[in-house]
Amino acid sequence: MAEWLSAAEALELLGTQPQTLYANVSRGRIKARPDPQDSRRSLYRADDVRRLAQRGAGRRKQAAVAAEAIRWGEPVLNTAISTIDDGRLLYRGRDAALLSREATLEQVAGLLWATEALVFPPTAEIASGGLEAAFALLARRAASDPPTVGRSPAVLRTEAAGLLVAVGAALAGSDPAGAELHRRLATRWGRPAAADQIRRALVLLADHELNASTFAARVTASTGASLAAAVLSGLAALTGPLHGTAALSALSLIEEAERIGPEAAVMSRLGQGVPIPALGHPLYPDGDARAAELMAHLDVPVRCRELAEVAERVTGRTPNIDFALAVLTLSEDLPREAPLVLFALGRTVGWLAHALEQSESGELIRPRARYVG
Repeated sequence: MAEWLSAAEALELLGTQPQTLYANVSRGRIKARPDPQDSRRSLYRADDVRRLAQRGAGRRKQAAVAAEAIRWGEPVLNTAISTIDDGRLLYRGRDAALLSREATLEQVAGLLWATEALVFPPTAEIASGGLEAAFALLARRAASDPPTVGRSPAVLRTEAAGLLVAVGAALAGSDPAGAELHRRLATRWGRPAAADQIRRALVLLADHELNASTFAARVTASTGASLAAAVLSGLAALTGPLHGTAALSALSLIEEAERIGPEAAVMSRLGQGVPIPALGHPLYPDGDARAAELMAHLDVPVRCRELAEVAERVTGRTPNIDFALAVLTLSEDLPREAPLVLFALGRTVGWLAHALEQSESGELIRPRARYVG
């Protein structure tokens, strides 16, 4: 009978971070199964773990280590902002799923920016125009705001608060009464009853370690560029189909499943060699904790539930946060732009947190390329 190890035992043998363990599971290098004593945790096949541990015992070339690091490999930057630990997303050590049950995005900003004295200025008088307005605002400010070099953390945090207010006004509209961002979005979309679910989603989206858009924001911040320039970089990266717009692909799949049935929709995609969107995540081998938390509080439409069940049975993968955002959009009758707007507004808090942290380090991010010409 195969021997199985806990995550702690596997990590001790491998000598790596949890992210690397999860990445090896997703790549099929280590077989995992639910712990019969606690279904929220996983066990890992001991033979697979030992094989990888022996393979890594010899010192690998530095180039190989660096190449793997940018593909869900070893961590490459120090941060105290967030991490994924044993299937849980943590914001400065606090469980993001638990925070999402009561906290607002503004409160999470204070947590991620490491300040308890966060004061948001009056709402900027900016006409709400969605993502185009946010891009225009950030482009203007990136060209005119001062660089971060030589400025104190306290001053930069004050500037970050003002920038979040401005981006919020562009995406959710101005409110002289100073309503919280989730309430302003709900009002803008004509769905005031959805405010609490919008709040929950914004908190869960606030940060996610060193994802593509956050890395882009940190690289920009490392040059000493303005906070607005860092957020603009993050927003640009977010618009890619492999990142922030994956929820739109999930919406299309749900609509297709409604027309031809979930089984046919899934098999059609797989038959064309097209992966099923918004399923699985390399850092969550047991399922995306953010998606589970958000969907647990939604009245999930039958068509979404049936599609998720078929997709999991056929692919072995569970819905991730992008699928959950698609479900939120349908269950609360939000506009089709909602997933990307929620992602952009929530993640602005994380981009600013990383820009602040990177600015304090004073280090330029400048990796080398391996020439193959």
